[in-house]
Amino acid sequence: MRHKSSTSVVSIPVTNPARRILFALVLGVFALIGAGCMGDQIDATKLLVQQQQEQLEHQQQEIEALQVNQNQGYTPGAAASSPGGCDKGVETAASQRGGDRFAAGDFSKALGYYQDALSACRTDPRAEVNVARTYEALGNKVAAVNHYRKAADNNSAVVSDASEEARLALERMQASRLP
Repeated sequence: MRHKSSTSVVSIPVTNPARRILFALVLGVFALIGAGCMGDQIDATKLLVQQQQEQLEHQQQEIEALQVNQNQGYTPGAAASSPGGCDKGVETAASQRGGDRFAAGDFSKALGYYQDALSACRTDPRAEVNVARTYEALGNKVAAVNHYRKAADNNSAVVSDASEEARLALERMQASRLP
């Protein structure tokens, strides 16, 4: 059993040389028209890509501006205060970021932020306790005890919550056995 094909081929008799030339010219015109349309499409696509690139660059500038405003001049790892001074802005920003990283379980990054806070305010018992808690979470008990001791031995006239927390941590860890 034979199946007939549903497609047919258009056959144009081109036996006359003049008709052949005319047929070739018609095919050439169609090819040029098709190529011209493709060129317009390519140009439109290039324009769209350029517009999207400009939008991306603009959005990147907006992101950078937001980050500058959010960080307010704070650069992790660069915190330092003048001798005897305290930069509360840097300490607050670093402590908050450290708390976020600590809560997320990223203790190594939390330690970096907490150390920045401590560098910004070297005599703040809260900063010492934060560093100590993070060392404890990392399993470095000796470093934790050393920082808890600094916070507990704060020579302030008023006993702060952080100093009390440090004393309790030292008792809990039985720090008398550690160096």
